[in-house]
Amino acid sequence: MTTVPAEPSFLVERRAAAASEAAGLELPQYKGAAGWEFTPIAKLDLAAFPVAPGGAEDAAEHLLDLDLEAAVRPSADDATSEGPVVLPLAVAAERHPDIVERHLGAVVTARTRFTAENDARWTDGAFVYVPRGVHVEAPIVLTTVHEQAGTALHQRVLVVLEEDAQAEVWHQTLSADREAEGLVNGVVELVVGQNAHLRFVDAQDLSEKAWNFGAQRAVVERDGSLDWITLGFGSRDGKVFLETKLAGPGASANVTGAYATRGRQHLDFDTLQEHAAPDTTSDLAFRGILNGRSSSVWRGMIQVDEGAQRTDAFQESRNLLLTKQAHADAIPGLEILANDVRCTHAAAIAQIDKEQLFYLRSHGLPEPAAHRLVVEGFLQALVERFEEGPVREAVAGALERRLALALGA
Repeated sequence: MTTVPAEPSFLVERRAAAASEAAGLELPQYKGAAGWEFTPIAKLDLAAFPVAPGGAEDAAEHLLDLDLEAAVRPSADDATSEGPVVLPLAVAAERHPDIVERHLGAVVTARTRFTAENDARWTDGAFVYVPRGVHVEAPIVLTTVHEQAGTALHQRVLVVLEEDAQAEVWHQTLSADREAEGLVNGVVELVVGQNAHLRFVDAQDLSEKAWNFGAQRAVVERDGSLDWITLGFGSRDGKVFLETKLAGPGASANVTGAYATRGRQHLDFDTLQEHAAPDTTSDLAFRGILNGRSSSVWRGMIQVDEGAQRTDAFQESRNLLLTKQAHADAIPGLEILANDVRCTHAAAIAQIDKEQLFYLRSHGLPEPAAHRLVVEGFLQALVERFEEGPVREAVAGALERRLALALGA
């Protein structure tokens, strides 16, 4: 039987300070706080959701098709000194306090009611540490399950790759009960060291009656690279911040997002590509399918700091509305403090092209099949951003299964 380790003093102190801070912070007011203008949370009562731990990995149906037998997963058993450390965060804080204390809370630095609550109350978390020069061949799989209806689950993920390290980390946030109300509040921190390479796949498929809030941020050092994939399918309402800081010369990041909503779902993504050093590149692409009376928001900012010359940055958001009642907002932005840069953005919101449907139907396809083919073609551009292999297959499979639900709404 595994015993729960006593928390080290730094974590006890951190929790106490965060709890005191959270008590003095108000929830963002709808149309009253920058970044929250499109996401109404006036009806959210945090006190109505008592904190509870998450469930076991097998308590929910997985969104991503993974070979779990070959994957590396968190375990109370420590790895060898030559390999990666993949542990529950609470265990890692007790066994590797120096590493955890140095990085925990050092990446997601914005303080809101949600991040402070998470800092004070997280029960579930995962820690991934890849030492210098280590290349992890098998994917590292992390699973967070909201199991108890009517509760709040605060969870954290901390991934640290040292210099010249390489790894692929998959994280799923799921609901055990597809009809359960509740709240999930997550913080993800990614540290990509010098010349390190990380692929991070984050997939959310919560109950469509649950709130979902997230603060996710990556820091990429000199010549490091990040391939970040995020899938947003579930939840009723909420907001996720997804930020990347290219902190060292030669750093690069590709960020790919996909979502498919139905009913009265509302998804809100707020992305930031911060170029804090010269000769950095970023490429962000989000695509969404909206059915029923659902709505989405994507707000993207490319920020080029002073001195970040020769920045090359691109962002786009494209949305396909399947009904006249569906609604999407796409708000790109640029903030440039250097004079030798190439920064571009694109945004589009449209309904299915009737000429495309007519063409397909004139070649013998029934209307539902033609409709589905147009939607799949719209999302194919995202799938093609990945090379042939397990990631491409898993993302394509997840999109296909979600479309089957979204198109039937």
